[in-house]
Amino acid sequence: MVRLSPNEPFIHPECDITDSTFGAYVEIGRGSRVAHSVFDDYSYCDRYADIANARIGKFVNIAALSRIGASDHPLHTATCHHFLYRSDDYWDDAARDEAFFAHRKSRITHIGHDTWIGAGAMVKPEVTLGHGAVVAAGAVVTKDADPYTIVSGTPATPLRLRQPREIADRLIALAWWDWPHATLRMALDDFRSLTAEAFLERYEE
Repeated sequence: MVRLSPNEPFIHPECDITDSTFGAYVEIGRGSRVAHSVFDDYSYCDRYADIANARIGKFVNIAALSRIGASDHPLHTATCHHFLYRSDDYWDDAARDEAFFAHRKSRITHIGHDTWIGAGAMVKPEVTLGHGAVVAAGAVVTKDADPYTIVSGTPATPLRLRQPREIADRLIALAWWDWPHATLRMALDDFRSLTAEAFLERYEE
């Protein structure tokens, strides 16, 4: 009996889900928070991930304790404390700063297909991870990461290529992540056993 479903996400206990949508075969790990985000097909996050204002592509691997779209506090005002915008938590006659929250929600983080975000990594708002990119554990990504590039450190910088650029371009053109579920199953042995280049040679038209 398969555990994941094309119809409903597998959401583990103690998760906090707000205004978010999920594609087929999605899994959300225990204790994770997902807010104002979209998970495309086959993507998952492990335990205690914190994801907000993000567009997650297909086949995205998000390790435990990662944070995507980490919100910022205002730095240009006299204080950065959240009583500025969560004011109704402190005073009965003060309203929330809805413009602040609208601005925060507009700062979308984009995570490409077949990416891997390592344990405890952080990806800041408005950053784009290209298809196939990898973020090393504990990295803080403040700038866009190129496709099929491994980034690491604080702030994250390119470490090396996951695939040579020519292979990466061919994988993006192949777009295997858009294949039907049955086609993925038929190619499973090749996914497991072939190098990326050999896989391309077999499946490119």
